[in-house]
Amino acid sequence: MKIAVLGTGMVGQALAGRLVELGHDVVTGTRDPQATLARTEPDGMGNPPYAAWATEHPQVRLATFADAVADAELVVNATGGAAAIPALQAAGADALAGKVVLDISNPLDFSQGFPPTLFVKDTDSLGEQIQREFPQARVVKSLNTLTAELMVRPTSLGEASSVFVSGDDADAKATVTELLQSFGHTDVIDLGDISTARGTEMLLPVWLRLMGALGTGMFNFKIVR
Repeated sequence: MKIAVLGTGMVGQALAGRLVELGHDVVTGTRDPQATLARTEPDGMGNPPYAAWATEHPQVRLATFADAVADAELVVNATGGAAAIPALQAAGADALAGKVVLDISNPLDFSQGFPPTLFVKDTDSLGEQIQREFPQARVVKSLNTLTAELMVRPTSLGEASSVFVSGDDADAKATVTELLQSFGHTDVIDLGDISTARGTEMLLPVWLRLMGALGTGMFNFKIVR
């Protein structure tokens, strides 16, 4: 499948690398490819710059948001929450029309420091905002409740855990569910329409406190029933 991964940070890199490993044709999207490749400093979390990762993954092409999405069958939004809608706007509403958009972003607000708050919650979600902004796209919220490594390699934990999908389009959710299963997810829970993304996005304050208490992001929720 032809897949565009929007975002070149650690989440985008993890997704793109795993998708290529599984045999997909992957393009990563960024606002300015030359600027992205020119960065030589680690990111805010100490991860190597994109250029270093790209050298190790020559199969993954880098393009503007618009060029990345143009021929894609599925689009993964792996940008930060505040950048999600601007990145998708740069990709173009017409180019996104009819396509499955897997949104893994979270509406984190770092303006008051760490831990962040949420800039949308309770009566709305970032997933819903994206669906309203791009009504012809088929938005599915998923993977936003895990750290990047576990998004694509959930078996690293040594036992099964849960992941969620939210979206209005049943076929789009089926496509995303199949992709999640190819990553190794065995408990994919369909929460319902896109408004249920409010719940998974509001798990982030809990997730962040757990990360602080455990000293690692290598954990996940398991729904026992």
